[in-house]
Amino acid sequence: MRDALALLQALVLEDGRRWGDAAAGFQLEDARSVLDQSAAPYSFLTRARGAAKTSDLAGMLIAAMLTQAPAGSRLYGLAADRDQARLLVDSVRGYVERTPELQGRVVLDAFKVRTDRGVVLEALAADAASSWGLRPWFVVADEIAQWPTTAAPRTLWESVSSAAAKNPECRMVLLTSAGDPAHWSRNILEHAEADALWRVNEVRGPAPWMDEARLKEQERRLPESSFRRLFLNEWTASEDRVASLDDLRACVTLDGPQEPKARTDYWIGVDLGLKRDRTAAAVCHGERLSGDEDPTVGSRVVLDRLQVWQGTRLKPVRLDDVEEWIATTAERYNNAGVILDPWQAAGLAQRLQARGTQVGWKQWEDWTRKVEEFTFSAQSVGRLASTLTLLIRNHALTLPDDPELIDELANLRLRETSPGVLRIDHDPDEHDDRAIALALAAHRLAQVAWPQPKAAEDEPPMGMRERAIWELLSARDKPRRVIPGVDYIH
Repeated sequence: MRDALALLQALVLEDGRRWGDAAAGFQLEDARSVLDQSAAPYSFLTRARGAAKTSDLAGMLIAAMLTQAPAGSRLYGLAADRDQARLLVDSVRGYVERTPELQGRVVLDAFKVRTDRGVVLEALAADAASSWGLRPWFVVADEIAQWPTTAAPRTLWESVSSAAAKNPECRMVLLTSAGDPAHWSRNILEHAEADALWRVNEVRGPAPWMDEARLKEQERRLPESSFRRLFLNEWTASEDRVASLDDLRACVTLDGPQEPKARTDYWIGVDLGLKRDRTAAAVCHGERLSGDEDPTVGSRVVLDRLQVWQGTRLKPVRLDDVEEWIATTAERYNNAGVILDPWQAAGLAQRLQARGTQVGWKQWEDWTRKVEEFTFSAQSVGRLASTLTLLIRNHALTLPDDPELIDELANLRLRETSPGVLRIDHDPDEHDDRAIALALAAHRLAQVAWPQPKAAEDEPPMGMRERAIWELLSARDKPRRVIPGVDYIH
């Protein structure tokens, strides 16, 4: 380590100083740990923008290649794209050209660096043709929290990071600015914080050499979340996120699917996808928090059960399976109502109706078995987005500990399609099927003051007339409905 650290400290920077003369305390601390072959083999390091991340990675790679790597070793620098990968090699090139001691020891081309002992550093971008089958001696990942959320960057990381386990001498360093907590790199950080093979060092605040006036200009110009991520090195959700990861975790209080409760109304939201997208069905009910007299205040939506079907191009989701599950589940959950997109599942709705359900409020006599249509439009999608956002941010949504559901909700964004009109969107290569199914059921429950008043244990269930009266009285913001056989109530 002493030889490697001495070489790193001797590298010449762009301003002519040696790296060791200019390095701050956190740079020396990170370098010592990375170059110490007896220390934790993996490192997750975060710093603010301008804190010499790429240049420090390049310097550590040079030091390891020339003083520690066995002859013929392979090192890999991972980047989001070819331009970022080229920056890493360009940083190596700058050190080689400025440092006299390196002359004749290193040969460079666009994406590779070779030493006179056959040690090779190759910069790989996420769009590389293939990264499987590698056997690395050293791996670095540059700005991983800023990589796209699409499949290719994840595949690059998974293939190379898993290959690191094949070589017991392999070391791995991730050096990045903080990102959005919903980004997949945050899961790597949380794993690193709990695993003994990892060292984590997050340097908060701006780089110590940043000009104060320029830093203030960035703060005035950038969105708050961007400034906090890039210059304060804080993991911060974007302003357009439906919910923060902290809010979502606060909503997780269930340990799994919930059994149906007596005298409780349930709704099943259905989002249908046959091939590329999933089909999801969410069973929900509403409940009033203890001590609240007003049923419109202090209420929450509970996700009791979530079912997901994944289809492919060759094997689409079978609607018969979906229909059977919905019918069986609706009956089990107190003849739950079903709400879905009529354009998406018109045939499914018709078959459910044929099994004894009724559409909307057209036949009140059989209101406990109903299928309602939710027509997607700019305005209605905006209402779905607003309902889901408020429920999560107010911690009025009770969720199971389902990592895939939480990941999907964390990656949802609110996009303004026109002034004042919002819609739910998601990151590339992500899905929103679970979220839409949940939002449909939650929005339907939030339309009325729930739950309905419950009968005492020794009283019969609420009758049709009493239920109608309760619905009308609690429909404060909805148009009045005239129900056959029931007195009109003003």
